[in-house]
Amino acid sequence: MLVGYSSSSSEEDAEAGSEAERRKSLEDDFPAKKKPRTEEQVSKNRLPLPGCLLSMFPDEEEPETEDSSLHGGRIRSFKHERGNWATYVYLPYHPEEDFMELLGELLHAAETRGVVLTPQEEFHLSLSQTVVLKHHWIQPFTQSLRAALARCRRFLCLAGRLKVYCNAERTRTFLGMEMLTGHAQLLELVRVVDQTMTEFRLETFYEDPSFHVSLAWCVGDSSVQMEECLEQLQNLVDEHEDGPFQLKLECSELRCRTGNKTFRFPLEST
Repeated sequence: MLVGYSSSSSEEDAEAGSEAERRKSLEDDFPAKKKPRTEEQVSKNRLPLPGCLLSMFPDEEEPETEDSSLHGGRIRSFKHERGNWATYVYLPYHPEEDFMELLGELLHAAETRGVVLTPQEEFHLSLSQTVVLKHHWIQPFTQSLRAALARCRRFLCLAGRLKVYCNAERTRTFLGMEMLTGHAQLLELVRVVDQTMTEFRLETFYEDPSFHVSLAWCVGDSSVQMEECLEQLQNLVDEHEDGPFQLKLECSELRCRTGNKTFRFPLEST
């Protein structure tokens, strides 16, 4: 079943933001050479700060580029502005060998049906939409999250049903694996995260979310083609050599990524 909205849109913004931050860091470390100035110019103008000092503060601003070719064709879901940091909250998934082998089979099977997918660089389950934080909001925002999550306990989720997702702008299509268990606990985490979002007047999560881990993606709206081969892909999951494959997500630590920074929030042991 096609889902017209998805927490997957947070991934493209965050990935694009992370790549832009890495380029910004390189630019700061190796600033472009400038033409030599005359003695008269030096006397009239204030001397610039050395590049080594500028690179000590790379997270005050973000680069202005919107070139989608620099992000594998991905397009931001919101306009980039200086000082704005793409931010989202998620549960990380650390893939096992069986998962990576299955993912390779899924990508190959999809390609034989004319759908070329790119695997995710990392895997996670989103618990918020991508929102925009000003730089000076980062510390109070993460402090609020830490306080709100202090009493939340860790748990285990299982996923095993493939589903097609498309972002709101129809610029990317995702193959995801939807959670089969842990829905109530995930909704509770979303409720806690939404409290902080509301405190900072930011957009809360979807009203009826489809909790999932995105496996791979392609540029554009390829939902129809992916739906046509979804049954074949699901058969690979159900007929796994060790029995029906289930993705096990150990929900022991929430993370918040804002720009090139990642904050960790361990959950209490049961």
